[in-house]
Amino acid sequence: MTKVDKFAALPMEITRAAWFEAAHYLHKCDTGQGYAQLHGHSFKMEITLRGVPTGTNGWVEDLARIGAALERIRAELDHGCLNDIEGLETPSLERICAWIAAKLAPEFSSLAVVRVSRPSLNEDCCLRL
Repeated sequence: MTKVDKFAALPMEITRAAWFEAAHYLHKCDTGQGYAQLHGHSFKMEITLRGVPTGTNGWVEDLARIGAALERIRAELDHGCLNDIEGLETPSLERICAWIAAKLAPEFSSLAVVRVSRPSLNEDCCLRL
């Protein structure tokens, strides 16, 4: 076994990201916070899969397959009102993470992390599975 083979047989994490633009509002907020009014953000979603690389290519998972799954989610969320999507009636960062995880977990058993951020506000939420 070479030095590379020794490390290539260890669990690894791969991450893929996508962006979407969406509006939302939150129903229950303190007076003056502004969250209760319809407003929009640029969101970044990232998913991380964890596993031991296998197969001919030595992959944890095909990054193109991950990208296609993220594109389906992006298309569902992009340029819409998140409150109008089933399961996102109260679309906090935490709820968006959970919603994405619920969509992807059946397709990717090695799903390890879902992260949703609003980079312009330096805010993010990380769900570790």
